[in-house]
Amino acid sequence: MKNYTSVLIIAAILLVVNLLSKQFFFRADFTEDKQYTLGRATEDILNNLEEPVTITAYFTEGLPTQYASIKDEFRDLLIEYNNRSKGKVAYEFKDPNTDQQLEQEIQQKGVQPVMIQIREKDQMVNQRAYLAASVKVGEQEDIIPFIQPGGAMEYALTTGIKKMAVTNKPSIGFVSGHGEPGIDQFPQAYQAMAILYTPEPVTLDAEIPMKYGTIAMIAPTDSMPPQHFATLDQFLGRGGKLFLGVNSVKGDFSTAQGTTSTTGIEGWLAQKGVQINPSFIVDNNAGQISVRQGNFPFPMQVKFPYFPNIGKFSDHPITKGLEAVMLQFASPITYSGDTSTTFTPIAYSSARSGTINTPMQFDVQKRWTGQDFPMSNLVVAGVLEGNIVGNVPSKIVVVSDGDFAVNGPRGQQQQQKPKDNISLLVNGVDWLSDDTGLIDLRTRGATSRPLEEIPDGKKSTLKYLNLLLPIGLVLLYGFFRFNRRRSQRMKRMQQNY
Repeated sequence: MKNYTSVLIIAAILLVVNLLSKQFFFRADFTEDKQYTLGRATEDILNNLEEPVTITAYFTEGLPTQYASIKDEFRDLLIEYNNRSKGKVAYEFKDPNTDQQLEQEIQQKGVQPVMIQIREKDQMVNQRAYLAASVKVGEQEDIIPFIQPGGAMEYALTTGIKKMAVTNKPSIGFVSGHGEPGIDQFPQAYQAMAILYTPEPVTLDAEIPMKYGTIAMIAPTDSMPPQHFATLDQFLGRGGKLFLGVNSVKGDFSTAQGTTSTTGIEGWLAQKGVQINPSFIVDNNAGQISVRQGNFPFPMQVKFPYFPNIGKFSDHPITKGLEAVMLQFASPITYSGDTSTTFTPIAYSSARSGTINTPMQFDVQKRWTGQDFPMSNLVVAGVLEGNIVGNVPSKIVVVSDGDFAVNGPRGQQQQQKPKDNISLLVNGVDWLSDDTGLIDLRTRGATSRPLEEIPDGKKSTLKYLNLLLPIGLVLLYGFFRFNRRRSQRMKRMQQNY
């Protein structure tokens, strides 16, 4: 009878704890970048909500474990939003697969099913599944067509709310007139910036309008007249902020040649102490290109050291959370300015890199050795701050690859850029515009952990830790249990037991 009572008491306690857990949600976050803890930007937005927010999650029921876990993670996040907002964020889950009318409605809004494979009766079959959500504030609605696991969930939700809460978006000018790619050639960056800003084209033919506090000049290819540099100086002299993506070298795959690219912006920067050397950075940690070799019918992926994969960053708001930015034909940046300005490097090449002067010829068949990479930590991006022009402080962010965020020529199929490439541009604009709240959310979640960049000692430690730790825990438990049972036997053997 006593045992039955104990079982009933334990069951009752578990039931009460389960009920309370639905009302008082708590979880501990042990991830390296705290991707399961609400960011500062999210907390600020939720604490200052003026209108109720309704989030409708569209998830198919009965999904395989790997997809069902996304739903559970999203539900946990919504519970935190509800708690932090003190109930102003309400949420509900719906299954479009069981409601044809609902399915038609969300498809008209831009939500499309994804095809996943599930096992039925010992065979793999395709199933249409929904993993989407909508964020509604008043009459406004924002659609999240696909829920991605990890930190991207919070970024999508918070930006959805922020997008509808912002009424007067500041304008960001994209300089045109010197062969720069149009705004339509930055679809990924444009989509991210349009949440808080209004990107617009601007020319340097006349004084830059006062509504532009920040402008960007990305990959100019034509020579710039002196009056345009005077316009830039006037803009900086009033405290303007400038983002520069500059190509001081260019590579032509049709001729396999690398040459210098000159627009005049390099000399203008040099007058301010920032030199972009007209040489190619080569890096052992590099991207790949497709090459046809011999009579082999299919192209092969070959490492191309002229495409450095940048993985070393300074502790700066622009690069915080970035893990891998792929550059194409970058050049080293040096600084020799005076005390009126300061230059902060924010991105570097790897510990095994080097430079090759122009003009030069690309050799995709070359076998690279350690002697080709005698340098390390070459600066590829930095920030110039201070009294750049006149006595009013201003800022310039410069990257020695103008095409790092460009998706492709207009009218052609656009190639997706790595997430961190887009974040580098958008974070730079955020920081220059003094609106850095969403930077932490955008860059959450590991994007690249290349094994070749991990020291051999750390690799060995991780390998043996994964191998021996489970065995050690089992042995420790066995030792504890053995001693406990021996202690019980010794106790029972005593005469007064």
